[in-house]
Amino acid sequence: MSNHKSALKRARQNEVRRMRNKVSKTRVKSIVKDIRLAVSEKLNEVALSKLDAAKSVIDKASKKGVIHKKNASRTISRLSRLVNTVA
Repeated sequence: MSNHKSALKRARQNEVRRMRNKVSKTRVKSIVKDIRLAVSEKLNEVALSKLDAAKSVIDKASKKGVIHKKNASRTISRLSRLVNTVA
């Protein structure tokens, strides 16, 4: 562990950011998992409603810099394609 005041502050900041990012990443993973489960059980209306929520959650994570912009776009695209196969 570092001893300099600025390095200790940086370590504290990194920990706060790590926890904040963890919340967003967990939320994204959960909603993606819910959509995949709904599609596997052939629940079309549920999957469509969750897709809108997922787009919002993924875009917010991208906007905050938790995930990359292109990663967010790719994830939304794949989920949309998955839901459309059931429809």
